[in-house]
Amino acid sequence: MVREEISRLLQGAAAAAQQSGLLPQVTLPEITVEPPQRPEHGDYATNLALRLARSARMAPSQIARILIQSLPANDVIARAEVAGAGFINIVLRPEWVSAQLEGILAHGQRFVHNDQGQGRRVQVEFVSANPTERCHAGSGRAAALGDSLANLLALSGWQVQREYLVNDAGGRLQALGETILARYLQALGHPAEVPQDGYHGEFLRQLGQELAAELGDQIMELGHDAAVTHLARLAVERIVALHKADMDALGVHFDTWFREQALHDHGEVAATVELLRERGYVSEREGAVWFSSTALGDDKDNVLIRSNGVPGYLAADIAYHRDKFVRRGFERVIDVWGADHQGHVSRMKAGVQAIGVDPDRLTIIIHQLVTLRRGGEVVKLSKRTGNIVALADVIEEVGRDACRFFFLARSPESQMEFDLDLAKEESEENPVFYVQYSHARTASVLEKAEQRGISPQAWGLGAPDVAVLQHPAELALARFLLRYPEVIYDAAAQLEPHRLTFFAQELARIFNAFYRDCRVLPSERSPHDPPLPVSAARLRLVAAAQQVLAHVLGVIGVTAPRHMARVEEEVLA
Repeated sequence: MVREEISRLLQGAAAAAQQSGLLPQVTLPEITVEPPQRPEHGDYATNLALRLARSARMAPSQIARILIQSLPANDVIARAEVAGAGFINIVLRPEWVSAQLEGILAHGQRFVHNDQGQGRRVQVEFVSANPTERCHAGSGRAAALGDSLANLLALSGWQVQREYLVNDAGGRLQALGETILARYLQALGHPAEVPQDGYHGEFLRQLGQELAAELGDQIMELGHDAAVTHLARLAVERIVALHKADMDALGVHFDTWFREQALHDHGEVAATVELLRERGYVSEREGAVWFSSTALGDDKDNVLIRSNGVPGYLAADIAYHRDKFVRRGFERVIDVWGADHQGHVSRMKAGVQAIGVDPDRLTIIIHQLVTLRRGGEVVKLSKRTGNIVALADVIEEVGRDACRFFFLARSPESQMEFDLDLAKEESEENPVFYVQYSHARTASVLEKAEQRGISPQAWGLGAPDVAVLQHPAELALARFLLRYPEVIYDAAAQLEPHRLTFFAQELARIFNAFYRDCRVLPSERSPHDPPLPVSAARLRLVAAAQQVLAHVLGVIGVTAPRHMARVEEEVLA
């Protein structure tokens, strides 16, 4: 990464200044190098002088000047300047920037790999929608977020497992069974009411009717409890199959579909409650078994086993995370939850700590809700279910690519408004269309060059000399491409895959500015054609831009089309 190269040069400058006596022999702080907020301030900036000021007992601006004059000879930095109270702004050498293009092309996808994870195992659990309804739009946001995050972590040296928890146990499964039984009986013409705590939506009404048509009255031969259990299991299997179809349609594939019921069947929930008891985190009152989570900083204690002897969801959740950390040995676990689970975060952290696991090994990402709009109006109902907006309907209307991009286009903690009309527009206002259009433009330029036999070899040239790239638009594009490994690194470190959608849009903008200002392919009839060596170097720049655009789209799960009708019409033939 470029910033690492600059950090090494600054480290060398500080060491040289200390050795010569210009700076005192103090411990250097961690050197941070970042792009400045305003591009006119240079390519990178550092606050090293400001951070050294207290220990060195010198003015930051004086330290900054010493560091600049002590920089070792190098081919990277064109100039460094003191800015403000002691920042150092750095401008890269244009010829060095251009030369890095060959490294991008030579390394391929390895160009962005880093070793943050050092081969450690991480599990990302996401979506995990209750098997009582179709996946809704919020599930799509969780899917795009979790899957892209898993891709980022894999690029950053982690061994990643994607997991979907099927909540097929507990009180809500009982409520599901009671609901389906009522709908089944109604469909057969028998009087029945959905329980007050059941599910009253249209989707389960339809499912009850389907089961009645398939099974006839055979379920009525079972006793009530057996009928509820049997129908609940049938419903779960069908709904989970629909969830899998929704994830497939979104291009999301899980390594494991973990069944909560397995924890109960194998005695893991009971064993976890006993472990908590042994560790002093269990109390009994009001006929129930309680988790003393206040002893670990939670705001209240929580029920583990209800007074009727049925385990609560927290007992199963703690057992589930014990299975992740202890039995399966994940060194890190990341859960992606919807905003309705915000209140569960502190008790889950307490539960992990209570079983002897460092709670810092568990990260819980909360994403906010999704509001769908069409024609300026909020969309509230679905043609598939009648009571929620089914994810399948959104995918069918705008396509997988738009879903993946739009769901990831904002940070998880931000409320999201998904404009269905915009997602279908073929215009620069639609960000996913604009980025895909830009990739197709790169591909079309390169294909046209190949079709016309335009190459350094055909021109009698040797390898392209990218040092001839001096136009501001050329250098702006090359500089931005070099930042991609840093974006990958930071997005993985901060668990913020939405940064990639911002990067993709900015790269598309910079590439299109380059394409507008710098003719790539010679027309053989224009006095404005670039010299052949420049055209050859620009083709290398286009190839590097295509590679990076394709890669970033792949990380966020969006296709990188090579052909789009509007592009084919405009690229010079």
